[in-house]
Amino acid sequence: MIGKVIGALVGREIDRRDGEGGVKGAVLGAASVGLLRRLGPIGLLAGGAFLAKRAYDRRKESKAPITPA
Repeated sequence: MIGKVIGALVGREIDRRDGEGGVKGAVLGAASVGLLRRLGPIGLLAGGAFLAKRAYDRRKESKAPITPA
C-alpha cells in the first residue's frame, strides 16, 4: 500500500513539472510502483527520499525572503 501512495506522489510530481497534466504522470507513477517493488525496501526508501527532498526544497523556497529586483 505504501508503494502505491509513493507511486501516486511520484506521478503527481511528474505532472507538476510538465504543467500539462493527464495520463503521462499516472503511467509513470504506476511504472515507478513496479520498479520500486522490484527493488524491495531499498526502492521504497529511494522513492520516499525523493519525495522528501522535493517537499523540503519546496518548503525552503517558500520560506525564502523575497528580495526586490
